[in-house]
Amino acid sequence: MSALVSTNERDVLLANEDDQRAARALVGQLSEVPQFTAEPAAADPDGQVRVPRALSALIAHVVRAVAQGHTITVSSMPEELTTTTAANLLGISRPTLMRKIAAGDIPAHKVGSHTRLLTADVLAEREARRQRQIQALADLRDLEDEG
Repeated sequence: MSALVSTNERDVLLANEDDQRAARALVGQLSEVPQFTAEPAAADPDGQVRVPRALSALIAHVVRAVAQGHTITVSSMPEELTTTTAANLLGISRPTLMRKIAAGDIPAHKVGSHTRLLTADVLAEREARRQRQIQALADLRDLEDEG
């Protein structure tokens, strides 16, 4: 029996073998970039609702993880983050984050005397940082190939 364990901040899905089997069958039918539709509610039998592509990609990611037997954790993030939380998400120290904010590398604003960052800005910086790391690794490989 699968279990959905809920807390205030996150839900954890512990899928059983039947869930994994069903997810594997669904994975076999997914395209690279799937587009899901939601079934109409009983009160609205006329049509289906197209799920946005970004949300469809998230659903597909969850289905693939369940098919592989992974535990799924779903949590939400607030619109604004503290500097401590933002630093943890970026994998850097809080003082390093504060230097990046002071240099204008990451946008932030004050709420009273506290510095806050938009979650979207922090996630964008994390992705940009990841892309820089990937590029640096590719450059290093190219140097090794030349030598």
